[in-house]
Amino acid sequence: MHEHYPFTVKPLPYDYDALEPYIDEKTMRLHHEGHYRTYVNELNKALKEFPDLHHIPLPDLLENLEILPLSIRNTVRNNGGGVFNHELYFNVMKPIRQNKPTGKIADAIKSHFGSYDNFKSKFKDAALSRFGSGWAWLVNDDNGKLYIISTPNQDTPLHAGINPILPLDVWEHAYYLKYNNRRGEYIDNWFNVIDWNKINQNYQKSLILK
Repeated sequence: MHEHYPFTVKPLPYDYDALEPYIDEKTMRLHHEGHYRTYVNELNKALKEFPDLHHIPLPDLLENLEILPLSIRNTVRNNGGGVFNHELYFNVMKPIRQNKPTGKIADAIKSHFGSYDNFKSKFKDAALSRFGSGWAWLVNDDNGKLYIISTPNQDTPLHAGINPILPLDVWEHAYYLKYNNRRGEYIDNWFNVIDWNKINQNYQKSLILK
């Protein structure tokens, strides 16, 4: 069951320095305690005066933005997306290096992209080509077919009716303190901290829900 209003700041599932040397402690602390916390606070502020929306889980709000009052629609889109995207991003990483996917997601990646290396290359291209701030995603449709996409700002794949499996944050706040303008190096190193067991769970859950 997904959380609904009032939303809370979820702790990281690991210490702030746990992803070193690939993602540094200072970045993770600022990312979680600064940016993510702000998104949670601003989302709650936007929804406070609309009790008829308080029972709706966040994914449902983001999938159905048209049901929101115009006065808060963009605020919920931006800040709700920031909450959803960051919670997923933080939870698909882990300290123990796992080089390659396993299970059904590994089979699906091989089937759709030919090989894991080819998937990595296409995913990196999507992350590098996102102009300005945004995200790269591995997603699947209702038939289980995998796609690599990117979204601007804090937009999510949910409003397009596709299932987010693996997100990569390419906002500068996700990497600039350590990598400066070297987004490609950040992306390469990020592959070392992906929790493929979690990605496999996300993929299988999306298939069960459909």
